Amino acid sequence: MSIRAKFKVDSVTRRLHWIKGKGDLFDITLSPVTGGSRENEKFYAATPGGKFELSTMNEEAAQQLELGEEYYIDFTKSE
Repeated sequence: MSIRAKFKVDSVTRRLHWIKGKGDLFDITLSPVTGGSRENEKFYAATPGGKFELSTMNEEAAQQLELGEEYYIDFTKSE
């Protein structure tokens, strides 16, 4: 079983890692889509609220999540 959600990137913040010499951290916050297309309205009906937050030290990964853009998030149970 899997679940698919659609979220929009609200913020991408770069900050210094709290351990000296570890480099930068990127904090990304996403919220469920609310409208703008029929598909988004369907997702909103199933997921009207929430927030997804993640942090990464991988700058290349952080740069792929563009501010204001929408992304699918898939949840699949691990074995």
